[in-house]
Amino acid sequence: MEMTYIFILITIVAALLNLFLSKQPKTINRVFEVFLVWFLFIMIGIGCIWAFIGHIFMSNFVATSIGWPAGNPFQLEVGVANLAFGILGILSIKIRDNFLLATVIAASIFLLGAGIVHITNIMQTGNMAPGNAGFALLIDILIPVVLIILMVGYKLTKKSEVSEN
Repeated sequence: MEMTYIFILITIVAALLNLFLSKQPKTINRVFEVFLVWFLFIMIGIGCIWAFIGHIFMSNFVATSIGWPAGNPFQLEVGVANLAFGILGILSIKIRDNFLLATVIAASIFLLGAGIVHITNIMQTGNMAPGNAGFALLIDILIPVVLIILMVGYKLTKKSEVSEN
């Protein structure tokens, strides 16, 4: 969980440095694009690969932190899904337009779905383990909300800039 704080900080610093050091005009569309791409690259790309490593190579530790039994095959499935989203996030640094949209949709469905599973588990069992509730749950909901807002802002400002020219 501590890594999530670091990933958030790196994401914001990288996006701000990109905007500051770039010679491209700093339009509102460019700001949305830069933050969207860095959120996808770090929070989804690096973050999901980090989660893949945890679920595959430290599965018992991760299961315990979620409050679920160790040795459950769900770890392998979740790990491989995280790897897929991580690769999409990393590719987002170079591939744009509808690839960004597809990555936002896929990652958001996965994270919001994980959030629903955690909420259901809390309601059914009272499982308040750190990996099931609190900040972990908040991130499962907050990251998709941020990605969707950035994506909508990027698409809307791109259309308005094209119509102005």
